[in-house]
Amino acid sequence: MLDEEKDAVNAFIKKHNIQTISESDFEANGYKTDTTKNEYVAFSNGVYMQIVDKGIVTDKPENDSIKNNNIVAVRFVEHDIKANDTTCFNVVLPGFENYPNYYTYPDVFRYVDNGTSVAGVFTEGSMYAKYGTTDVPPGWLLALKYVTNYAHVRMIVPSKMGHQSANQYVNPYFYDIRKFQKALN
Repeated sequence: MLDEEKDAVNAFIKKHNIQTISESDFEANGYKTDTTKNEYVAFSNGVYMQIVDKGIVTDKPENDSIKNNNIVAVRFVEHDIKANDTTCFNVVLPGFENYPNYYTYPDVFRYVDNGTSVAGVFTEGSMYAKYGTTDVPPGWLLALKYVTNYAHVRMIVPSKMGHQSANQYVNPYFYDIRKFQKALN
């Protein structure tokens, strides 16, 4: 099944003309990806990430990054790579304009960073409702190391870095995470 997953991810990369760069190139580029080249950094854990917008930096940059115990609101679209289908979202999509229950509220999670590992715990939203778990996909959390408040990233998340259902069925997902936003604590 892992070979099937790898083949699906490679086909998705080819179909969408994604150019991959190494983690060392990503670091050398100042932790940026070139969206004009459709660049994604390929991490050793199988996650691919494109930073569309790193987020905002205010006059107090120490307040802009997402830190331990912050509450984070997220707007996203989840796409099942194998099935080629949109499976979960909380943004307005064509054909769903008249169904505000899908996009009225963001998903919300608490970010936990204990210094050696990170985790996210959903407190509300469509991911929790759909998959019945409070665990934020670990692949999502990888992005938070490189972005700040109001960031926009796109990610290919393999099953081992995804939610419980992705893990169970060895299914990779593409995410267009349109906004990571710190909630007022």
